[in-house]
Amino acid sequence: MSSFDAASSLPLHPVARQALLAALDEGWADPARPHREGRRARMLLDAARESAAEMLDCRPDELSFAASGTHALHTGIAGALAGRHRVGRGLVVSAVEHSAVLHAAEAHERAGGSVREVTVDRTGRVDAQEYQEALGKESALACLQSANHEVGTVQPVEETAAVCAEAGVPLLVDAAQSLPWGPAPDGWSLLTASAHKWGGPAGVGLLAIRKGVRFAAPGPADERETGRASGFENIPAIVAAAASLRAVRAEAETEGARLRAMIDRIRARVPALVPDTEVVGDPVLRLPHLVTFSCLYADGEALLHALDVAGFSVSSGSSCTSSTLTPSHVLRAMGVLSEGNVRVSLPPGTAESDVEGFLSALPGVVQGVRAQLGAAPSPSPSSASPSSAEPSAPDAASTPDTASATDAASTPDAASAPDADPTPDVGALTVDALGKRCPVPVIELAKVIEQVPPGGVVTVLADDEAAKLDIPAWCGMTGHVLVEATGTTFRVRRVDAAS
Repeated sequence: MSSFDAASSLPLHPVARQALLAALDEGWADPARPHREGRRARMLLDAARESAAEMLDCRPDELSFAASGTHALHTGIAGALAGRHRVGRGLVVSAVEHSAVLHAAEAHERAGGSVREVTVDRTGRVDAQEYQEALGKESALACLQSANHEVGTVQPVEETAAVCAEAGVPLLVDAAQSLPWGPAPDGWSLLTASAHKWGGPAGVGLLAIRKGVRFAAPGPADERETGRASGFENIPAIVAAAASLRAVRAEAETEGARLRAMIDRIRARVPALVPDTEVVGDPVLRLPHLVTFSCLYADGEALLHALDVAGFSVSSGSSCTSSTLTPSHVLRAMGVLSEGNVRVSLPPGTAESDVEGFLSALPGVVQGVRAQLGAAPSPSPSSASPSSAEPSAPDAASTPDTASATDAASTPDAASAPDADPTPDVGALTVDALGKRCPVPVIELAKVIEQVPPGGVVTVLADDEAAKLDIPAWCGMTGHVLVEATGTTFRVRRVDAAS
């Protein structure tokens, strides 16, 4: 079994295991007590803090250990906002931040604060200039991840930090994904990370706050960790986290180059091996071990299960792998395909043979999932012809009355479609996919697009939230034109390659 989900979590690094076992015997006492055992525990805690601070390029007294990376983020955001409440209650975040940041932003907004969200381009990258425009006189804090957890895109932290500094606004950087691979970018005011991302124990978060940043720790006061993280320190886990961070950083340059070559291979070969696949994220400015791609006409959850059966553990940001019916907020912000989404994040030590095995298995897995959903071969403007369309599956959204080219004015579904354009389109038909989850609406659209002549329109009725992202993305990938997207109605005009 090959685990390709390093971006979620890693098993204990050998150095972390060794340090943890040693510290269990020496670091059990209360480091705040002056007796022998307490002093021994304090020495371990101080040494771990100094080691981790060196990796963050900050002073030891600027670094606190929290109960998790999420706790560090929530504490950092709440504390910085509280400390600067006289300036204002404005918070600026990017649209692709980790959900922990966005949840904190929602809570801040519910409490009466304001939140401004900075957009990203199709690679998932922000523009520092947009941060500059989003910052106002009442902005108390800005947040920006160093690298995205879903698509791997590295953000322009130093440029953004510069515009934040010019505006007098501190910048909180979520460095959870990038810290194992290299130094934190310059310019941050607050920085967070999570130990289980680099093979340290779960339950250890890092919160660093530069001297001079106004900060008021939320919640009841606590004398531990300078009041920034309450509760008894888990010294063995902290020691293991610091030791493993130093160990992985010592190997990062060599291992990063090796994994980047494997990811380059995946990025190049997946679109060639699997038709109708989009690789997302910045092709150059990205983490070395992570790649994400989306497959048309495939369900993400089904893909993950099928790959798991084939011996490969991967993850996904698509809607069907969560408890909600909405697509990943990262993919939505990027405006890319959300269906059939697969994230591959290689752990250190991954063998080239494992990657080759994955590439060998993937085409069959995707083909099998598409077949289960009744997906027809992919149409394209260059090869489209009305006679080449396959019949719809028994549960297809298009009925016999709407599965042939007809005038929209004589099609009952089209006439009664909510928000539909009342202007008739020659050779138009309607696909009723209401109540059906993606990728079904896109599959049904693909099946019937060749049944209308070039210039003809297919109206798709779909109420799945993911359709708002996936139907436009399908048009972008196949060359057809989305002429309207209103409410639950999507009108797609067939484009002929010769036109």
